[in-house]
Amino acid sequence: MANRTPNIDASTDQLKSDLSHLSNTLEELVNATADDSRSNIKEMRERAEKRLKDTRSHLEARGESIYSDTRENVREQADACNKYVNDNPWTSVGIGAAVGVVVGLLIGRR
Repeated sequence: MANRTPNIDASTDQLKSDLSHLSNTLEELVNATADDSRSNIKEMRERAEKRLKDTRSHLEARGESIYSDTRENVREQADACNKYVNDNPWTSVGIGAAVGVVVGLLIGRR
């Protein structure tokens, strides 16, 4: 099973950086609005819109990447579980029976 921690850490760092840039740009926009100079407001608004679009596209790309990584991880876990059940059928039956007893006891307590 592959370890994906470095890729996720890099994505998290990039996301933090993107959000920091967006936050700084929006703060500049708020400060520029206080001056009420029309050319300054227009320029800051354009920069804020560009940063917002960039951040959204990065977030969407990261979301798809995280989804595919998670899907692959779940698939690997399911394959490992299937292999264990095939290699140890009676142990698996015993575990299933034990879980059934515990669930039955919990439901019976209601």
